[in-house]
Amino acid sequence: MAVSDSGPMVQTTPLVTFLQRVQLEAQRSYPTEETPDPKVYIDLSLKHPHHLSTVESVFNDLTSGSRDLPVPVKKLEKFIGEYFDDGKDLVPHEPEDFVSHPLEFLLNVENDQVREWAREVYCLWKTLCYRVSDSVRESPDRHTLLPLPEPVIIPGSRFKEVYYWDSYWVIKGLLTGKMFTTAKGIVTNLMSLVETYGYVLNGARAYYTNRSQPPLLSSMVYEIYNVTKDEELVRKAIPVLLKEYEFWNSGKHKVVIRDASGHDHMLSRYYAMWNMPRPESYVFDQESASAFSNTLEKQRFLRDIATAAETGCDFSTRWMRDPNNFTTMATTSVVPVDLNVFLLKMERDITFMMEICGDIEGSERFVKASEARKKAFETVFWNEKAGQWLDYWLSSNGDEPETWKAENQNTNVFASNFAPIWISSFNSDENLVKKVVKALEDSGLIAPAGILTSLTNSGQQWDYPNGWAPQQEMIVTGLVRSGVKEAEEIAEEIARRWIRSSYSVHKTSGSIHEKLNVAAFGEYGGGGEYKPQTGFGWSNGVILAFLEEFGWPSDLSIEP
Repeated sequence: MAVSDSGPMVQTTPLVTFLQRVQLEAQRSYPTEETPDPKVYIDLSLKHPHHLSTVESVFNDLTSGSRDLPVPVKKLEKFIGEYFDDGKDLVPHEPEDFVSHPLEFLLNVENDQVREWAREVYCLWKTLCYRVSDSVRESPDRHTLLPLPEPVIIPGSRFKEVYYWDSYWVIKGLLTGKMFTTAKGIVTNLMSLVETYGYVLNGARAYYTNRSQPPLLSSMVYEIYNVTKDEELVRKAIPVLLKEYEFWNSGKHKVVIRDASGHDHMLSRYYAMWNMPRPESYVFDQESASAFSNTLEKQRFLRDIATAAETGCDFSTRWMRDPNNFTTMATTSVVPVDLNVFLLKMERDITFMMEICGDIEGSERFVKASEARKKAFETVFWNEKAGQWLDYWLSSNGDEPETWKAENQNTNVFASNFAPIWISSFNSDENLVKKVVKALEDSGLIAPAGILTSLTNSGQQWDYPNGWAPQQEMIVTGLVRSGVKEAEEIAEEIARRWIRSSYSVHKTSGSIHEKLNVAAFGEYGGGGEYKPQTGFGWSNGVILAFLEEFGWPSDLSIEP
């Protein structure tokens, strides 16, 4: 019997390993109600001219007085202030393509009040745009931030680095104001990560090298090409996307489900290359894992925690075998509907790009791959009775093919069950769309301010009562693209609820928030392991994308 988890691991840097110790000591030193966000410590940069070995020696002396007593807060703060910088690895940058009043901006927003607010939201791109400082390039071992070639748009608040899947909705927002250079720069940065690591990282930090995030790079390239017709970008992207595609369809990410007739369906799952506490949340994960005494069980749990972070939806009862018990997190045992939507979209995007570049043989290969994955959706995920696509629980570790069982479908209701409607593979089928619309209307997910993430109030942020911008946009966009009247009507209603509530929250709090409490009107979301965050990249992008899609008549009030 294995005594430890033998799955893949990507090691982190000596600086990250040391900063975990500082984070743990801060947790001990501060009174509970005053403990800073643990991510603050893991984002610190080592000051010149100090060497890490010297700083470690000083820290060892500081903490060696008594193993039982924490370092006094003032002494710890003095140590950090002397040897570390906070936030100097990013430098504010004004995007070269930003103009305060862009031409032809949201022309179908006819209401002056809404138009002015939309411009306020658009102007937030200036406050979220940075470039990586020269010191990160010159001395990468002194930073946990990774060097990137182009300016970045960060989500905001505690998230002071580029994030992978957030960037898709940031780009959607940038394109409404014709910020093509900034949008291409984001894609260039993400492609540089694939070229260095073989996949796009969760975020541009040294402690994120052990996992990715929902694969939307091809969708970003597709969106930019649709507006700019930039064939050079497409040509550069294809080899990078092929590399990323291989990452998601091989090794531990690849799973095979065999149907009743013996046909094998290849799908993908999330699988982080890490089985220890996440550095950015070390204190939280260490505490959660303390429920396990067995080393193997503890490591598997910690891998499932890191894997939940790779999903971008951390945390949710979607990844738990028992929704009431956080320690039943089993993310690596889930074959997720939405991940495979993103990969089916990637297959279709690569087909499209190869056709542009004249690679007929390559495009035919990806047509076949997309057709095979679509067939897998019908066999593995689709539930005719529910009118939804349901996540699938693996019976084993996923390393060998396993036979499909109806009882392994997760019949709980999540917004992600409707994610496939986002892409034309599914929204072009009128009869299917009508079934899905009926299921969505009956699901209980449509709330006063948008679509709920789930129906379970677990205290986790990717559950009731929260709604998130990406899921609103995917479902709304898919319903609109279907061309089915009742789908278009429900899509517009959801979008207007989301816009109105976002407007109300902005006016009362002064900020655009990371998520909304959609069970009520005009409230921002909470729950999870950190305080509500503002800024906010993808929320801004979806507000602008919705306003571009639906406009706002002059006689329609945005007030409740």
